Amino acid sequence: MALLSKSALARAAAITDFLKTINGDREIDLPENVAKLLMEFIGDRKSGLLFCSRNGKPLSQSNILRRSLHPILKKLNFPQSGAHAFRRFRETHIRRNSVGRDLEHFWMGHGEKEMGDRYSKLRLDIAYRQDVANSIGVGFDVPAQLNLVEPSCT
Repeated sequence: MALLSKSALARAAAITDFLKTINGDREIDLPENVAKLLMEFIGDRKSGLLFCSRNGKPLSQSNILRRSLHPILKKLNFPQSGAHAFRRFRETHIRRNSVGRDLEHFWMGHGEKEMGDRYSKLRLDIAYRQDVANSIGVGFDVPAQLNLVEPSCT
């Protein structure tokens, strides 16, 4: 295990004000049941991080993996994987449901691959995107309400 200095740890947990690519700046289309659950989780909060530690700091990816994801995967007898597994799952679910390539690129934050991607304006059609998001869902059962999970920060 590598040891990090306090300043390196602070930088690792810092919130950055830049995106990896320009395609990271996009709207997120959620099925209605997920949006409802998320609004319930957010409650009256108007600022701050959506998910954070008890002291209001950004969540550590290694803690999420070690404390939550890896034990759940072990219990389900699934191979251990990292946070990128969620991205691979989403891409697979989108393709399994025959979502159009331009909407797939928009949702996944992929850049334009060909001229047709520049011409298509589906990413601007919010009603269409929401209809597709509702029709394909998230690929797993979403609980109707949050019983045990509450925000850990205010």
